[in-house]
Amino acid sequence: MSEKSAPSDPLVPVGGLLYFGRMLDKMRKHARGDLREDFHANLGQGMDRRLCAFLHIDYQALKAQVLAGASDEQALEWCRARSRRLNEDEVLIWNDFLRKRGWNDQAAPALENYKAEAGLAGRDDIRTFLDFWAVDEGRAR
Repeated sequence: MSEKSAPSDPLVPVGGLLYFGRMLDKMRKHARGDLREDFHANLGQGMDRRLCAFLHIDYQALKAQVLAGASDEQALEWCRARSRRLNEDEVLIWNDFLRKRGWNDQAAPALENYKAEAGLAGRDDIRTFLDFWAVDEGRAR
């Protein structure tokens, strides 16, 4: 069995949409038993839930498509066919929401809790969840 790992970088876009590929990567890694345990509790919750709500897609239905073998692009097209095709402004709105999550918003206290639990409470340079994930997952220092 391979070493368990964090999901892919949320800043890698699929069809212009940030985080989508990361959500699918978590589904696949979890199914294979390769996802770090600290990600298990939030599968389909948190940002996964928010993105599925934004897309008007059921997480479990999307997960079934992904685990049946859909590529990231095929999964996104499946979402578009069953819900709606996001326009440029909607993609921008989602991506900007993701980039700023945890910075001076209602998620800021949760971010501070995550930082404290990870021993990063003194890191003022970690201002968003993207910053936190990058450090926590070893993509940044």
